[in-house]
Amino acid sequence: MDKRVEDLADILVNYSANVQKGETVQIVGGAFAEELIKACYVRVLRKGAFPRVHVGLEGMGYLYYKNARDMHMKHFPSLEMAEMKKTDAVIYIGGSMNKRELSSIDPKKMALRQKVMRPISKYRVKHTKWVLCIHPTASYAQDADMSLAEFEDFVYNATNLDWKAFGQTYSKKQKTLQKAKTIRIKAAGTDLTMSVAGMKFVLGAGQHNMPCGEIFTAPVADSVNGRIVYEWPQVYGGREVEGITLEFKDGKVVKSTATKNEAYLKQMIAMDKGSCYVGELGIGTNYRIQKYIKNILFDEKIGGTVHLALGQAYEDCNGKNASALHWDMIKDLRVGGELIADGKVVQRNGKFLI
Repeated sequence: MDKRVEDLADILVNYSANVQKGETVQIVGGAFAEELIKACYVRVLRKGAFPRVHVGLEGMGYLYYKNARDMHMKHFPSLEMAEMKKTDAVIYIGGSMNKRELSSIDPKKMALRQKVMRPISKYRVKHTKWVLCIHPTASYAQDADMSLAEFEDFVYNATNLDWKAFGQTYSKKQKTLQKAKTIRIKAAGTDLTMSVAGMKFVLGAGQHNMPCGEIFTAPVADSVNGRIVYEWPQVYGGREVEGITLEFKDGKVVKSTATKNEAYLKQMIAMDKGSCYVGELGIGTNYRIQKYIKNILFDEKIGGTVHLALGQAYEDCNGKNASALHWDMIKDLRVGGELIADGKVVQRNGKFLI
């Protein structure tokens, strides 16, 4: 087994999920992640905990949405909730052999299913120790314009580091940002302001995402004003939207344009009452990640970027906005960009000044 896989399993079990003796641990992933699933399984057993492994088959999501009837879509899986309530930690290993598997599926069907499943995800977030990572696959490597070997190097370089030391380094910046009342984002074509008064800035240092590396909060829902231009294609539900420009007034998206898949962008923004508001502001702090690869788990962590998520806010940030949507959109500030807190430049050209 690749030693890097074993090292990642050590991080996931011993640091991120912090598995303890006697706990019940779900390990969830696809067959493509067999090595990492087995490595985590062995380490959970060695901790004296009890692993529950759930392995999904490739293509099952497509088969579900193509064949499920309305009664299936609205069915709440009570057994899944019952298991979650008896679970102490969850290790999710994402990935796919085909990232475009759901591209032809009606977004409304996926949104409906997400709403039905939301109580389970909310319980997991609030009551368990959980972490999400990915296992390198050829599909992800192709999206990143890399060979599989290059992509494996990219992944493990971003994940396999001393996360405790990372947290100590960036906790100082998180504490400085916590004092801010207003945030302004400036770059070519972009000038956006928002209030963060009363909101909590949270440092991501390997606890829930792997790779990790971000400081995030929730803006006051009706405080976002201005314009933001995205130079990279943004991906949601297996679909790419290019050339996005959003304009906000009193928190709400009042104008949205795109050069590709604009209709899909507008459909997502109109998904529900909260989908046209910003639920999250995040600042990427993992400077080992330098390339945008159309994978949100990595892209939102790129050092020198910020991301705004339309839709659902995080309760642990004191966010109140509710939505079935949570679409992170990444903005690069590494060339001419500024991040300003209470009138003071705290980051210029992607480099922290605090």
